[in-house]
Amino acid sequence: MTRNRALLPIVAFLVACSPAPVDKTPAPLPPTSETAGAPVVRRAVPETPAAPPTAAPAPIALPPGAIYVCVTDTDGVRQTTVIEFAPKVHALCAKNPEMGPCQYERNVCRSHGGRVYAANGVEITMQTEAEYDKKVMRVRFKSN
Repeated sequence: MTRNRALLPIVAFLVACSPAPVDKTPAPLPPTSETAGAPVVRRAVPETPAAPPTAAPAPIALPPGAIYVCVTDTDGVRQTTVIEFAPKVHALCAKNPEMGPCQYERNVCRSHGGRVYAANGVEITMQTEAEYDKKVMRVRFKSN
């Protein structure tokens, strides 16, 4: 019985430290009435079918002036969402992609199972984000 009591805190600790499941639903698009004065807006791009698994991935097409797109593949359909910023934030993210508002929006995309691509078609991975954090010497404290 004491053995079970000794294992209980260890099991509780492991459960508390396990990562949260990833939400595979695309990031929600706000109603058009809320986008008028918003500093960041997610706008849907017309859907294109996902490439077959054996073929090379289709290039990511960004609308003119876009910095980032969020790409999710759901049931064989590729959904591309442009991440648009207010003019001041757009200028900041274009010049310094490591800044917080830019990184926050990229992480929102990833939390919904998406992949983030920059204007030049290169994917912004978590390794790229780690390099950005080194550049600004950002320290992250995790709650769990």
